[in-house]
Amino acid sequence: MSRRAKREEKVKSKIILKLFVVAIFLGIVFYILKLAPNYVNTDIVDKANLVVNNSNVTQDLKKDLIIEDGVIYIAKEDIENFFDPYIYYDEKYNQIITTSENQVTSIVVGENAIVNNGSRIEIAGTVIERNDTLYIPFSSLKDTYNVEINYIESTNTVTVDSLDRKYVLADSKKDNSVKAYPTFFSRNVDKIEAKETVTVVQNDENQNNEIDGWVEVRTDTGKLGYVKSDSLDLSSQYIKREAIQKEKQIEGKVSMVWDYYSEYWPAPDRSGTDIQGVNVVSPTMFTLVNEGQGRINDNAGDEGKAYIEWAHSNGYKVWPSVSNNSYIETTSEIMRDYSLRHDLIENIVSLVLEYDLDGINIDFENMHDEDKDLFSRFIIELKPRLNEIGAVLSVDVTAPDGSEEWSMCYDRYVIGDVADYIVFMAYDQHGNSSTEPGTNAGYDWVMVNIEKFLGQEGVEAEKLILGIPFYTRVWEEVDGKVVKSIIDMKKIDEVIPEGTTRTWDDNLKQYYVEFVENGITNKIWVEDEESIKAKLSLIEEYDLAGAAYWAKDREPDSIWSVISESLGVE
Repeated sequence: MSRRAKREEKVKSKIILKLFVVAIFLGIVFYILKLAPNYVNTDIVDKANLVVNNSNVTQDLKKDLIIEDGVIYIAKEDIENFFDPYIYYDEKYNQIITTSENQVTSIVVGENAIVNNGSRIEIAGTVIERNDTLYIPFSSLKDTYNVEINYIESTNTVTVDSLDRKYVLADSKKDNSVKAYPTFFSRNVDKIEAKETVTVVQNDENQNNEIDGWVEVRTDTGKLGYVKSDSLDLSSQYIKREAIQKEKQIEGKVSMVWDYYSEYWPAPDRSGTDIQGVNVVSPTMFTLVNEGQGRINDNAGDEGKAYIEWAHSNGYKVWPSVSNNSYIETTSEIMRDYSLRHDLIENIVSLVLEYDLDGINIDFENMHDEDKDLFSRFIIELKPRLNEIGAVLSVDVTAPDGSEEWSMCYDRYVIGDVADYIVFMAYDQHGNSSTEPGTNAGYDWVMVNIEKFLGQEGVEAEKLILGIPFYTRVWEEVDGKVVKSIIDMKKIDEVIPEGTTRTWDDNLKQYYVEFVENGITNKIWVEDEESIKAKLSLIEEYDLAGAAYWAKDREPDSIWSVISESLGVE
C-alpha cells in the first residue's frame, strides 16, 4: 500500500472514530435529556400541600390553605372543587351550607358552632374572610365530610382520606428509597426504613396501583412515590378499611305506580289484592299546606296506614309523593328561605320515620323559573337527611323544553346527580293548554326527550325513570274550537263507537281514531297495550332505571302482564 493510501486510510479511520464518539455523546445527551424530567424537583415548598385520597392536589388549589391555632382552613372554592360541589353561601342568614352523603351542615360566618342535621355543635374555628374569600374550618368538619384529616408539620402537608374508600397498609421489607416515578432512574422523594408502614395507593378498581413491578405508596410524611413491589411485604398487607358499597333498594328495574288519593279522596282499600309487575307504590298522601311555610297536609289516616301495611306485606316499597299542589307562591316562599326549606325537610323526615316509609317521591310542579336553583338546593339539602335514615329520593320533572313554570323550572342535571332517581313525566305532550289536538304521549316525542335527558341534560340512564300515562284525551272540534277531556285507558273502548276504523301511526306507535258523534268530530290517540309496550321498550333500549305509571285504577287489568314481561318484574 502506498504512503498516500495509508494516509487516506488513517484519515478515514479518524473520521469514523470521531463520528463514533459523537454518536455516543449524542446518545448520552439524549438519554440524559430523556431522564432529566425524572430528576426535576417538582415539590411545592413555599406553601402547605394538600393530599386528598392519595393524590397531591396542591397545584390545583385556587387559594392557599390557612393553618391557624391548630385549625386547617380551606377556601370555599376549593371545598367546592374537591369535597362538596354544591357548597352554598346563604346571603340572607350569612352562613355557609355544605352537604355530604348523610350530613347537612350550616355554619354562620363568625360563629364557633355548626348546626349538623339539626343539632348544634361547638367547634374550633369558624368561617373567616380573607381577601374577599371565605375560608371554611375544614378540620372541624371531618364528621360532615366523613374524612380523616392529618397535618404533618415536618413537610407542611395536610392529608385527607375519605372514610368510605378502601385504605390499605403494608410494611417495607428493607430500607427503601421512595422514587418520584416507577423507575430506578428517578429522584428520591422520601426514604423509609425496614418494617416501616406505608399506605398502599389504590386505583379505581380498588387494587394496588402497580406499574411494571413498582407499587405506589404514601409515607407517613405525606409524600407520594414508588417502591419496588417485591420490597414491600404485600403478602401481609392489611386493609384498614374496605370501600363502602351503597346497596340499591331495588334490584333490577324500578316499576312504580302512583296511587291517587287526597284529603278529598280516601286511600284505596287494596287488602286481599296484589299488582303484577310492580315493586314500588307511590300513594299521593302528602301535600304542602298553602301558605303553610313548609307544613305538610298528612292525608294518611287509618286508611293510609292500612295501605302501607298492605304494600309492605306484598313486598312493595312505599315511596309516597309529596306534592306542592301547584301552589306556586307557597313553593317560592319556601324555596327562597333556608329556614323554611329546613322546616319542610324536617317534616318530610318525620313522616318517613312515623310511617316506616321506604322513600319519598317529590312532585313539585308549577314553579317560577327563577326558583330553579333554589329548588335544586331543596333537593341537595333533603337528600342527605333521607340517606341518614335509609330512604330513597325520587323527583318528578317534565320534558326538557316547554313553558317557564312547567319546564324551565328544573335543573335536571343537578336533580339527576343528587337524587336516587329522576322521573320523567312523559305525558301531556298535547295537554290542557294545547290549542290543537294531538297525542298525549307519542313514542317519537318520548324517545327524543329521553335522548335530551341523557344528552343535553347530562342525566345518567341508570337514574332515569320513564313516567307512562294510563290515560289519553278525547278531542272534540266544536264551532272551530277544540274541547278536550281526559279519558282513562280502561274506558277508551267504551267511548269509541263500534266499527270505527283504527289507524296505526308507526311514528307515534299508537292507533288514531276519528269519528263524528252528534255532529261533533272526535279525535283520539289511543293508549293501549301496544302503545304502552312500545314506550316500555325504550327502557331496555336506553338502559333506563325503570318506569312509573300515572295512575292506578285507570288501566285495564291486561296491562300488568305487559309491564311484568317488559321489565322482568314479577
